[in-house]
Amino acid sequence: MYDNICKFLAQEFPADLANWLLSSPVNLTELSLTELSLEPIRADSIILQQSNTLVLHTEFQTKPDPDIPFRMIDYRLRVYRRFPEKEMRQVVIYLKKTGSQLVQQNTFTLERTTHEFEVIRLWEQPTEIFLNNPGLLPFAVLTRTEDCTSVLNRVAEAIEGIESRRVKSNVAASTAILAGLVLEKEVISRVLRRELMRESTFYQEILQEGKEEGKQIGREEGREEGREEGREEAKEQVALSLLREGMAVELVARVTDLPLARIQSLSQVIPGEGS
Repeated sequence: MYDNICKFLAQEFPADLANWLLSSPVNLTELSLTELSLEPIRADSIILQQSNTLVLHTEFQTKPDPDIPFRMIDYRLRVYRRFPEKEMRQVVIYLKKTGSQLVQQNTFTLERTTHEFEVIRLWEQPTEIFLNNPGLLPFAVLTRTEDCTSVLNRVAEAIEGIESRRVKSNVAASTAILAGLVLEKEVISRVLRRELMRESTFYQEILQEGKEEGKQIGREEGREEGREEGREEAKEQVALSLLREGMAVELVARVTDLPLARIQSLSQVIPGEGS
């Protein structure tokens, strides 16, 4: 889930990502993995963007991963094979604080071969640099602070100042999900407005899938009872999808308007939930 959120933010706000990681307003476009010819190691975690002279390879990680160093050198060679003239910047960004030494590792070594890449641990980053760009706001609560709730309140204020309703809702939903790494769900629900999250791209995509299933049930039943059942089924499909993405039951209940007891019941049928 967190990989998907970070990937979405990188794709929606490439300029913000470039300003942060490259310290310059570089125009970046997505680089398709198919352009590298070989099968990706983990397509869900790879973010490749390019300019005329540079390729930016970003990976967001929630937990330490011993395979990261090999993945870095593997993709460096793949890009070199395809674009030998382009510079490449590779950055691994760890989201959640941990004492593991793996998050310190920035080198792949094999006999006489050594490859270096950059590592950013968000909990060591100054909060202020994440409060000035919409695409970075969702990461602010994970930065160096003694008061995550206070930072979340500042983020919420910044979100309210975003003019585009679409951008505002997507940033709010992304913030809510990433904040779950460091804050209790009830705190997040209290600070971030539910109606904004419900308008987000993530929610709308899932809702549409649920609506289609609900319409099908309504057509099959062909009566008011069936249509009502279809509407409830649609909400439940949305709830199940959000639960599978790791959203807390309390937050799912707020987003879907289903009773908390029903969400808790639905969470029991998802592997790894309710245990």
